[in-house]
This record gives sequence, C-alpha cells and structure tokens, in this order.
Amino acid sequence: MTVPEVCSMKEKGEKIVCLTAYDYCLARILDESGIDILLVGDSLGSVVQGHDSTLPVTVDDVIYHTKAVVRGRRRALVVSDMPFMTFQLGVDEAKRNAGRLVQEGGAESVKLEGGVTQAATIEGLVKMGVPVMGHVGLTPQSVHQFGGYRIQGRGEADARAILDDAMAVEQAGAFAVVLEGMPVQLAREITQRVSIPTIGIGAGMHCDGQILVVHDMLGLFDDFTPKFVKRYANLKETIGGAVRSYMEEVRTEAFPAEEHTFH
Repeated sequence: MTVPEVCSMKEKGEKIVCLTAYDYCLARILDESGIDILLVGDSLGSVVQGHDSTLPVTVDDVIYHTKAVVRGRRRALVVSDMPFMTFQLGVDEAKRNAGRLVQEGGAESVKLEGGVTQAATIEGLVKMGVPVMGHVGLTPQSVHQFGGYRIQGRGEADARAILDDAMAVEQAGAFAVVLEGMPVQLAREITQRVSIPTIGIGAGMHCDGQILVVHDMLGLFDDFTPKFVKRYANLKETIGGAVRSYMEEVRTEAFPAEEHTFH
C-alpha cells in the first residue's frame, strides 16, 4: 500500500480502513488481516505509557514504536504521528523531526495536527519529499485550549473554520486528512469539498475511511471509552481469564505437565 494507492481509493469509492499500532506483534496481526494504513499514533501516550493525554510523547518515543511496527508490516502504509512540540516551533524544526521519523523510524508518511496555521509546515514537508496526512477538528494536542476532548464544529463559525482548515491542508499538499470529533454533516461536507481522502474518527459514516485506536476496538483499554468507539472484542477479559488459568495451574502443579518437560 502506497500513498498514491490510498489516494486512488477515494477516486474508486473504496473505503480506507486504518488502525493504530505500536508494536511488532499487533502490527503483524493487523497487517496480515489486510488493514490499509497503520498509524503509529501519539495516542501511545495514553494506551501504552499510561498518561492522561498525548502531550508527554516525544519524537524518540514515536521513532521507537515506528521501528517495531515497520518490522511487523508487509503490506500496509505506515504513518507516524508528529508529537507535540515537534512541528509547532517552525518549518525547519518540523523538517528535522519528520526526517528522523522517516530515516530512523522507517515511516512512509507523517501526520500532524492543525489546518490553516500549519499549512506552511505541511507544504515544506511535502517539498522535501515527506508525504503528510493532516488532522483537523478535535486535535488532541490542543486539549487544554479546547477545555477537554469536546466535539468541535457545532457552531456555524467553528464549522466554517474547520472546513477552511481541511481545505488549507489539501492546498498545502497533504495526501489525506483525519477528521476527528465533529458533526456528521460537517464531515460529509468536507469529504465532498476536498479531493484528498478523509479519514474519520468520531466524524460519522460519510468519510472516505475510518480509524480507531486498536486498544479501544479490541477492548484492551477501558480507562475511558469515547462514544464513537465500537468494541469488536473484549481482550482485557480474555487475557485476564488466561492469566487466572495459568496462575491456578501453577499453584496446583498442573503446569508444567509432562509434555512441557525435558528429560
């Protein structure tokens, strides 16, 4: 899966399916299942590191996890998030950090949050040969500015600003844009207005593709569950049951049995 192939999926009306990934084992499973895009998201700050936001994540963290994901991937496009303070200080700083994600981490594309305010940065990265996925609407790195993880674009002026952001991302040269946490009507209008694929998360069914945090959809992370998340499994319960069975067998000397023993 390549950037041009992802773009062509919108033209052909094929839905783009994306999930986050942070390690070799899960990346391999997701890739073998046929996923189109693996995002090494700064959401690792919550579901891997245990923080209450994405803000503490560093570029070194993302590089480390990108390396692991790339080793497990054979087909999917790997996109790496640009964490807080890796691109906000200017185009040159963004180029250095995006270059590290590609050169050291093995990412094939980067994602960064922001629209009109980050258009020059997106343009600069694209010109240096790094494909960029944009991200507008509810941008988690702005959580303090929003006063929490709140749906964006409900008012007319706010909706217009998000539409302007999406169009600015497209005009700057991004190959796709994530639409997060916005009314379904706004996401549909943006999807119709821009020529690049839109990837929705909490933005309704009309986007060109969808993404979820893998720990959310597999039921591994339950500190909080956003309304837009659908759980397709409850692996926390499954893993807990397996661990309890193991504990019981060790304590009753049922494990290791003869078939697990060397002579």
